[in-house]
Amino acid sequence: MLKGIPQILSPELLKILCEMGHSDRLVLSDGNFPAETMGKDAIVIRCDGHGVPELLDAILKLFPLDTYVEHPVNLMEVMPGDNVETPIWDTYKDIVSKYDERGAAAVGNIERFAFYEEAKTAYAIIATSEKALYANVMLQKGVVVE
Repeated sequence: MLKGIPQILSPELLKILCEMGHSDRLVLSDGNFPAETMGKDAIVIRCDGHGVPELLDAILKLFPLDTYVEHPVNLMEVMPGDNVETPIWDTYKDIVSKYDERGAAAVGNIERFAFYEEAKTAYAIIATSEKALYANVMLQKGVVVE
């Protein structure tokens, strides 16, 4: 164990976060997301039993968001005709606001099928047991400035 590292972050996930470079993307997927299909060319990490918010909060304690793009955090848009509420998006925006001075302005949306295409090029996909619908979130890594 290490001091100051959230316990939810496994050694495998910490290694992946460290390996990622500027502008690499990380997908935190809900339980319905086809992580293995989308992650054929990525690293897929299983975090069964965990939800996206708790992982997002732990990751953003260590993971700088890209300051060179308008939306380093992107959500999968709800498909037209789907009558789905997405209160989890407010939770995500609150979490992002804790770690990025842009707050909710750092969060954008990507159309569902475009999100899938972007996910196919991600460095890694974290497969969770999140039950909320449209709870997928993509992070773009920035640089550590110290």
